Formats: sequence, structure tokens, C-alpha cells
Amino acid sequence: MSIADFTTLKKELESRVLACTGSRVQNLGIELSPAGVRLFGQTATYHVKQLAQHCIRAMLPDVCLVNDISVS
Repeated sequence: MSIADFTTLKKELESRVLACTGSRVQNLGIELSPAGVRLFGQTATYHVKQLAQHCIRAMLPDVCLVNDISVS
């Protein structure tokens, strides 16, 4: 996968997560690597954290996913 493909995928994932969560993840970040995907940011509820994770899983069901979105 090229750097351009990673950039396009990252933008698509960010867009989908924000849509799935109603933009309730502040400072959303997504890191892509050959090893997998890492989500980070902040939200007020565990439900929104889980929604973000499920949104990624819907697009990339077999990827190694780390959900580091903090709940406060």
C-alpha cells in the first residue's frame, strides 16, 4: 500500500468515525501502520468509544485495532 493509499484510507476512516459518532469524539486521531490501526481522542461516554471502534471494524474487519480513545 502506498503513502497516498494510507492518506486516503485515513481520511475515509476519520470521516466515517465522525459520522458514526455524531462528531462526539474530540481531537480524533487515527494512526495507520502495517501492524494495524490506532484510534485516539476524547469522548464523554464509553458508548461513543465503542461506536468508533465498530465503525472501523465495519470497514476493516480483520485489522489489528487499538482503541485509545479516552473517556472523561
